[in-house]
Amino acid sequence: MTVPPTPPASDAPLPDGRRPRPTRHRGPVVLRGGEPSAQEQDSTTDQRLLDRRGPSDWVHTDPWRVLRIQSEFVEGFGLLAELPRAVSVFGSARTPRDHPHYAAGVAIGAALAQAGYAVITGGGPGAMEAANRGACEAGGLSVGLGIELPFEQDLNEWVDVGIAFRYFFVRKTMFVKYAQAFVILPGGFGTLDELFEALTLVQTRKVTRFPVILFGSEYWSGLLQWIRTTLAATGTINAADLDLITVTDDIGEVMSVIQAADAARRSGDGGGGMQHVPVEQGPLEA
Repeated sequence: MTVPPTPPASDAPLPDGRRPRPTRHRGPVVLRGGEPSAQEQDSTTDQRLLDRRGPSDWVHTDPWRVLRIQSEFVEGFGLLAELPRAVSVFGSARTPRDHPHYAAGVAIGAALAQAGYAVITGGGPGAMEAANRGACEAGGLSVGLGIELPFEQDLNEWVDVGIAFRYFFVRKTMFVKYAQAFVILPGGFGTLDELFEALTLVQTRKVTRFPVILFGSEYWSGLLQWIRTTLAATGTINAADLDLITVTDDIGEVMSVIQAADAARRSGDGGGGMQHVPVEQGPLEA
């Protein structure tokens, strides 16, 4: 039997006379160069796992975050998988209860519930609470997708089913994946974030037959004017992209746009409450 040669020591000189770089192992990962950390010296992966006295900073590292992000997707998909047809409603967390925008949110939530839609919001106060309240009082399903923030409270009292996310992008996926449309009440940066994310997804055809409805024409008029006179006028969007937005003060129109898009989606026809830019007009501008 041939005995294999003994491998050279890890610090033995290389054939060209150079000294090898220090090699460290973190499970399947091999790291060369540099000095081992105090945690790595004279320890193994199992030891670091089983030694409860060890440092806990590892739970905040990027590889662990991947698992935490994955768990958030799994929890969100699991909670919402059996959700009936739904509409996501957005608006300012700062809207007071005696404001007309709050009353509009309640009325929109109620109208959606009466038409058989679940109402999804960010679960916070203000306009979000209003839509949840309207849905709940009308006997519909009221859903809140909260987010971990340093300055905002827990899910509002009108949420029937809720979940709190750590990561905005996971939460935003749920808003789109489980909704038939977005209805957007007056709001600030967070509301605008959801608005333009939805428009980008529709414009680039990542989602189809998906109405984006701005409620409150006076509030949104300045933004729409800027979109027309700056974005469309300079060619950074196509003029037809303006058709991706529905602006209204009429709850009846909100419902008719959503239901038309829903019917088109079910029948496989195009359109709904939006008009897509035909392919022959050239590539879409993101």
